[in-house]
Amino acid sequence: MSEEVAALEAAGLGMRYGRRRKQVLDDCSFRVPEGSVCALVGPNGTGKSTLLKLAAGLLRPAAGAVRVLGGGPAEARERVAYVAQQKPLYPQLTVAETLRFGAETNPRRWDREAAERIAYAAGQDGGQKVRSLSGGQRTRVALALAVGKRPDLMLLDEPMADLDPLARHELAGALLAEATERGTTVVMSSHVIAELENSCDRLLLLGGGRVRLAGPVDELLAAHALLTGRGPDFGPHTVVEQRQSGRGAAALVRLERDAQRDSDWLVEQPTLDDLVLAHLRNPSAAPLVLGENGENGDRQQEAAA
Repeated sequence: MSEEVAALEAAGLGMRYGRRRKQVLDDCSFRVPEGSVCALVGPNGTGKSTLLKLAAGLLRPAAGAVRVLGGGPAEARERVAYVAQQKPLYPQLTVAETLRFGAETNPRRWDREAAERIAYAAGQDGGQKVRSLSGGQRTRVALALAVGKRPDLMLLDEPMADLDPLARHELAGALLAEATERGTTVVMSSHVIAELENSCDRLLLLGGGRVRLAGPVDELLAAHALLTGRGPDFGPHTVVEQRQSGRGAAALVRLERDAQRDSDWLVEQPTLDDLVLAHLRNPSAAPLVLGENGENGDRQQEAAA
């Protein structure tokens, strides 16, 4: 039986910018299966926006390759919706005209009802000019265009950064409900890690232009633990981050599969926030890339800084 086609995958992907050819992405390899909702996380300047632009076909890689829905980004363009941070829209059009423009440019796939559900959910006036919209209103219109396209893959770059918490929660729920109903793959960059934990089933963490963590969220969390005790020996486990605690030493560790549980340690399950922040604060920690069967990717392991 052939392997299922990935919605997005990269092999040795690299990208450089500027006259000094600054390295933005370096030897990135990962795979996002179809139907996933993947959180793309990392500090500013680590290559998240570049990665999404490469997937959308707006940039060409300096090294390696990126494949989208089984082919090149250009081949898949009709099946992909990309929402940039700036959410570029035609300012002279009204909201209703913008949605009609979306229908005219996507005649074979356009879903008018889905687009209007997103655009008008908060009582948006269809006759209002885009130039007069607030940042949050522009976000709704941009996401309405993406949903209305009925894409097989949505690439969202900080899509809800300009929304208040309540609006962000409501719009994220509506957006993910549409994606789940259709089996759409979503790759979404965000800094709000706590919200991603409840909406995303996969994680792609970039740091220093490289993949630091990749795989199903539940498997990545299960591969780690928070240990608290009198220390400082954490046994055979790989320490990602260690600090002093009121009860002694505390550490986030990567668990060795066959290691015996030490009763001297309090063992707790980390949150996604714990996991991401520990790896961001400790960029020298060995990367962990989990495949479809929970196997660690040798390529990334060997590329550890």
